[in-house]
Amino acid sequence: MSKRAALITKSDASHLFQAAKAAGYDRARLVTHPDGRVEMLAEMRREGDRDTAGGNEWDEVLTR
Repeated sequence: MSKRAALITKSDASHLFQAAKAAGYDRARLVTHPDGRVEMLAEMRREGDRDTAGGNEWDEVLTR
């Protein structure tokens, strides 16, 4: 299998994440598709959302 060029460079991805943070978004995700499309999904945290920065939602369940 031959090596192909990256769909998006690391530098471009970094700029996209920095722009999302500067725009006030709490979460951002970059999705690349095999056909060459690149999607940047960003969302803001709503009141009442659990903060998953310190772990995930299953930590409480699995420690029982």
